[in-house]
Amino acid sequence: MNAIERLGPRLLERLPAAVQKPSYDRAVLSPGMAHLGVGAFHRCHQAEYTDDLLSRRFDRWGIVGINIRPPALAETLGRQDGLYTRLIRENDDVEARVIGSIVKVVDSQDSAAPALEVLVSADIELVTMTVTEKGYCHVPSTGALDLDHPDIVHDLANPEAPRSVPGILTRALEQRRATHGPKLTLLSCDNIPTNGVILENVVRSFAERRGNGLADWIAANAAFPSAMVDRIAPAVTQDDLDSVKRRFGYRDAAVAVGEPFRQWVIEKKFAGRMPRWDLAGATFVDDVTPFEHLKMRVLNGAQTTLATLGVLAGLEHTSDAIADPLLSVFVRRMLVEQTLPTLMPVAGMNPSAYVEQSLGRLKNTAIRHRNHQIATDGSQKIVQRLLNPIRDRLNLGAASIGLLSVPVAGWMAYLILASARFGKRWPVSDPYAGKVAAIADETGHDARALASAILAIDTIFDPGLAADETFRRAVTSALGELLSGDPMAAVRHSLEQDEVARLKRSKQSAL
Repeated sequence: MNAIERLGPRLLERLPAAVQKPSYDRAVLSPGMAHLGVGAFHRCHQAEYTDDLLSRRFDRWGIVGINIRPPALAETLGRQDGLYTRLIRENDDVEARVIGSIVKVVDSQDSAAPALEVLVSADIELVTMTVTEKGYCHVPSTGALDLDHPDIVHDLANPEAPRSVPGILTRALEQRRATHGPKLTLLSCDNIPTNGVILENVVRSFAERRGNGLADWIAANAAFPSAMVDRIAPAVTQDDLDSVKRRFGYRDAAVAVGEPFRQWVIEKKFAGRMPRWDLAGATFVDDVTPFEHLKMRVLNGAQTTLATLGVLAGLEHTSDAIADPLLSVFVRRMLVEQTLPTLMPVAGMNPSAYVEQSLGRLKNTAIRHRNHQIATDGSQKIVQRLLNPIRDRLNLGAASIGLLSVPVAGWMAYLILASARFGKRWPVSDPYAGKVAAIADETGHDARALASAILAIDTIFDPGLAADETFRRAVTSALGELLSGDPMAAVRHSLEQDEVARLKRSKQSAL
C-alpha cells in the first residue's frame, strides 16, 4: 500500500478538485511581513486575507511566521513549506482550501535571536501579531506595562536576550535604528481594546527604560495601528487532522478550522507601505473603537459568559451552552438589555441584528470550541468584555447590572473551583489562577469574603468599580449561588430579579 503523501509544494498540482489552491506563483513570492504567534487564528484569518490579496494583486507580501512560545513550527508548517489546509465548517458543510501566503517559519522559543534576525531585516515592512492578551505583559485594568512581570524584569536586565513580546520588539527596533532600517508598522491583531495603543504603550515604556533616545526614535519611525479581528477558530483536534486524510487523501500536520464569517477592521495608521487587504474584504477606518466595542462586548462577551457558565453547568462546547434553553435566554437578554445600551453607534450596522448574528454563529455545531479553551486567560478578557460595560452602565446611572455581573462571578467561580480547597474540579490556565486559588484555599466557602478578596485585585478590577456597592452585591450574590449545588440558580434568579426591576421601571414610566 502506498504511503499517504504529505502536503507540500509538489502536491499542489495534484490536489483533489474539491480543494482550492493558491492561484499565484509561490515560487516568486518573497517575504514582506512577519507574524508573531502562528496559531489557528492567524492561519484562519490574517494569512487567509493575505492569500486572497495575493490572488487579486500579487505583491511582495509573503509572511514569515514566528513563534516565540510553543508549539514549534518546524515539524508542521516548516516541513510543508508553509502550506496548510484551511477548513471552513458550518454544521454539515465543509469547504477546503490550501493557503500559500506563509513563505517561511521560524522557531524562536529557545532564544530571541532567530526572531530578531527576521524582525531586523530591511525586507520586513510590517509585523502583525496574535500573541494572546497576556503576551503584551500589561496590566489589564490600565493597559500600562507590568514592570513586575517576570519576563519584563528579565528583559530590562538582559535587553540583548529578551523573551517577552515588548522586549523582543523593542530590541528589534533598536537594531533597526542602528542599521538605519526602514520604518516599521506593528499591527496587533489580538482581542484587546485599543490594541495598537496598548502595544505602543508597552513598547515605548520598555524603550524609555532603555534610554538613549530610543523611545523618541520609535515614535518617529514606527506605527502602531489598532485592529479588530473576528473569526471563530477553535483549537485543532486530531479528528480535524484525520478528516483531511479521509476526505482528500493527503496528510496535513497544520490544518486550521474556522467558521464562514470573518471580519478585519484596521486603523489607517501605517509607517510605510500598506497591504491592500481591503481588496480581500478588510475595512480601513480612522477609528476602530466602535467596531471593537461592538465585537468585544457582544460576541466575545457572549463567548466568555457561555464558556464559564457552560463549564459550571457541565457543558463541553459553546454550541452546547447556547443550545441550553436557560443559558440561551440569559445571554440574549444580557446583551440586549444591558450591553447594547453601552455601545457607540457603528455606521451601517444594526446592533440588535448583530446580537442575533453573533448568537447564530455560536450555534454552529461543526465548530467544536471547548468552553475550557475560551475560558483560558479569562482575567485578561473580562475587563473589556464585562467590566467596562458594567462601569459604563453605572456611570450612566443605569438601573441594573445584575445580568452582566453573573459572568463576572462565573469567572471567579471557575478559578475558585480549580483550587485545592474546592477539590481541583478542573485544570485552568490563567495568569491569576494561583492568586485566586490562594484566596480560595485561605477563605473557604464564604462567598462574601471570596468576592471581596478577588475584587481587591486592582490589576483586574478598577478600585472605583470594585468599591461600588451595587456591583459588589450583585457579584457576591451570584458567586454564592454559582458555588452551591445548583450553580444555574444564579442564572435563574438574575433573570427573575431583572424582570421584576424591568416591570417596576415600566410602571413608573407609565405614570
